[in-house]
Amino acid sequence: MATRRPRRPKSPTARLERSLVADGFQLVAGLDEVGRGAWAGPVSVGAVVHSFAKRPPSGIRDSKQLSEPQREELFPKVAGWCTEWSVGHASPQECDAHGMTRALRLAAHRALAQLSMQPEVVLLDGNFDYVTEPVTEPDTEPVTEPEPEPKVDAGVVPQPTSASERGPATAAPAPVRLAVTRFATPVVRTVVKGDTTCLSVAAASIMAKVTRDRMMRSWSESFPPFDFDRNKGYPSPSHRTALSGFGLTSIHRRSWAFVDDLVFR
Repeated sequence: MATRRPRRPKSPTARLERSLVADGFQLVAGLDEVGRGAWAGPVSVGAVVHSFAKRPPSGIRDSKQLSEPQREELFPKVAGWCTEWSVGHASPQECDAHGMTRALRLAAHRALAQLSMQPEVVLLDGNFDYVTEPVTEPDTEPVTEPEPEPKVDAGVVPQPTSASERGPATAAPAPVRLAVTRFATPVVRTVVKGDTTCLSVAAASIMAKVTRDRMMRSWSESFPPFDFDRNKGYPSPSHRTALSGFGLTSIHRRSWAFVDDLVFR
């Protein structure tokens, strides 16, 4: 009996993006997050403004369906194809201070604020809209103007700016506040499995994943026992072992449940 080959995942299409243009929208962007479940590092949101003028590169998939070399190979191709792209981040300290929903919103707003052309509608992976600001949030802290974030190849890659971010594991996290939104929030369409079905969302997942992975690899040099270059801040045996022996670093999320079991914090 012949063995069946595993089915190759279907390629995402621009069907939904084109339908939105037919409905009157001109600029359509896909958004996707990475780092939500990590123990260390930022949560990041990628934004890709779909290009209808150029043919997209072949091989675009949800970043989870691609190997690291495949994502790195696609990164410059996606950057060259799309109208514009950016990646916004919320730091581990912001994840602790505000919770994951607000941290995701902050990262998404930072990504959108970096675009020179604001999309009229965004396609958001999943069934939860974390981009649109709630009508009321009684416990929201006062907002302050954020420091401008540096750009690298049109993507936002924040670097450590203080001794507490660069220093030893015992450094105390700096207080943070939510950033002011400097743009009109676009129409948001949530799409279940959008990263596997919508071309712009899949492209955004690649840009976000590669950008965040590069950050974690660079931080791995400062914290060798944690294997951040391999686990990218996510749970792994080596990550757990390093936490047991060394405690938390300055880029760990300190309010996550895994901290409760640590001897050294």
